[in-house]
Amino acid sequence: MSEAAWTTDDIGDLTGRTAVVTGPTLGGLGFHTALELARHGARVALAGRTPAKLDTAAEAITAEVPSALLDTLVVDLSDLGSVRAAGAAAGDLGAIHLLVNNAGVMASPYRRTADGLESQMATNHFGPFLLTGLLLDQLAASGEGRVVTLSSQMHRLARSAPLDDPRARRRYSRWMVYGQTKLANLLFTLELDRRLRRAGLPVLALAAHPGLAGTHLAVNGQLGSTEGRRAAILDAAVKAVSQTAAAGAWPSLMAATGDLPGGTYVGPGGPGQASGRPRIVGTAPLARDEMAQRRLWETSEETVGLTWP
Repeated sequence: MSEAAWTTDDIGDLTGRTAVVTGPTLGGLGFHTALELARHGARVALAGRTPAKLDTAAEAITAEVPSALLDTLVVDLSDLGSVRAAGAAAGDLGAIHLLVNNAGVMASPYRRTADGLESQMATNHFGPFLLTGLLLDQLAASGEGRVVTLSSQMHRLARSAPLDDPRARRRYSRWMVYGQTKLANLLFTLELDRRLRRAGLPVLALAAHPGLAGTHLAVNGQLGSTEGRRAAILDAAVKAVSQTAAAGAWPSLMAATGDLPGGTYVGPGGPGQASGRPRIVGTAPLARDEMAQRRLWETSEETVGLTWP
């Protein structure tokens, strides 16, 4: 496979494989990721917050891929109790070949979760950290498990790794915190892959970013809704300068299915990594700080109450 020329035709036959995709809201990156995995034969568990939105996504996928094998899994990644419940419910799936940690929030107003965590960090890092840990045995049981976590070019905005007490109060800058959550995704991925190799487990950890993709994420983060005139204007402005959400899902799909080593980071290959066919890309130096990777892991284990692998 030539990474420069990667397309969804390179995904291959996924019959017999089970994937879990978080954040599959209709029209978003997770939806298009799940759609392509289902199109290529995978059994896909759609994991999201509300049954109604999961059903809508499932209906849209089935309309395009009548043979799609779909399950739904209700999980609110900002709520650690919900993540634990979803982890237990996912036991019915049996062996899992792929987990795509796609769900996230962007630059949302300040809010504390029921667990006392800032909501962006809870949703974008601590929830996925816990979910991955809870599903690890099923990923290993597949004999060729893979975890793909969605980061962003915004990880370069972070001036430091998020290593302080996650429940402590501090000055809140929504974009700076968002950048830190995306840095956390990379620190987590690289530390996870190292730990998996050390433990001799048949699971790889990779990361991807979508470039500038036309989804509702920015609008929802800024306005708290995708409804109304202001949201429509902002949404149109975002889409005017972005690639489609379907194209934005390609890096995740390449990371999920390509012949790549653990620790690989995939993003668009065009100018500034804003758009284009996916390829292997680099990270900011902060993401490669092994001490920060280890410290964030230890803090995350303590925060979610799970020591793994």
